[in-house]
Amino acid sequence: MNNPPVAIIGLGLMGEVYAQRLLDAGIPVSGYDVDPARRARLAEIGGQPADSIAALAKPSRCILIAVFSTAQVEDVIENHLLPALGDGSNKIVACLSTCDPDEGGGARRPCHPARHPLPRCAGVGYQRSGAARRRRGADRRRQGGGGELAPIFDALFARRFHVGKIGDGGRAKLAVNLILGLNRLALAEGLVFAERMGLDPAAVSRGGEGVGVLFSGHGNQGAKDGARRLLAEGRVKQTLKDAHMMLDQGAALGQPLLSLQIHADTLEACVKAGEADLDNSAIIKEVRRRGDKT
Repeated sequence: MNNPPVAIIGLGLMGEVYAQRLLDAGIPVSGYDVDPARRARLAEIGGQPADSIAALAKPSRCILIAVFSTAQVEDVIENHLLPALGDGSNKIVACLSTCDPDEGGGARRPCHPARHPLPRCAGVGYQRSGAARRRRGADRRRQGGGGELAPIFDALFARRFHVGKIGDGGRAKLAVNLILGLNRLALAEGLVFAERMGLDPAAVSRGGEGVGVLFSGHGNQGAKDGARRLLAEGRVKQTLKDAHMMLDQGAALGQPLLSLQIHADTLEACVKAGEADLDNSAIIKEVRRRGDKT
């Protein structure tokens, strides 16, 4: 096969974006997801859906993992990729999921060289899926080689940086997502505060340079919520899952993450309200609810 496909395991919010970006760059894509509808969607955009992980593993140029959780990453590697490829495989596997960089304090390290012969690299995708779709063709800044994956990473990411040893990519991703999540909560609280004072929340976006950056970076939450859309670009349940990993990391390091605990509590309340699958900007709903209770 002169131009083997890049295989993507997990075709959810980000997996579909990765597939589209690769296809736009002229790189063939095969993919698998447990949801048949997502496999059908891959075919619609020009990819090659597979009926199993084993079916796409060997013919692929490399394999990108974009599943939901650490447990799912482990399942993909240990129960599907390793049996399909064999211990002697030199296939490159890139984990692009937001997962625990230590896997239980180092006791479990899927795709770690000390345990398996499959190399591992982590991509820090700090854009939400909608932002990634809208920024195709953006000015690209890169640092580091990337080796065989450089052309693939060039197609996937507007910016990429080498941050250190194995696991550091995942750690950097948690830190970046912590900052973005707290900014999103601050934005939601500011918009609701403006509403309570009788202002048009959109006016907040013109209230200063820093506020404008936050507003444009996280989307017009007020407009989304007002239209009852809240289309998922990064789901509440995903953000909560990440928050719990960050809190666990902070506890292990002896570093309290006080603001993050408030963010996690707010996300937990959204889940209890049945909003787990809404866009993570749905935290504005919980901020409003807390004001309504006073």
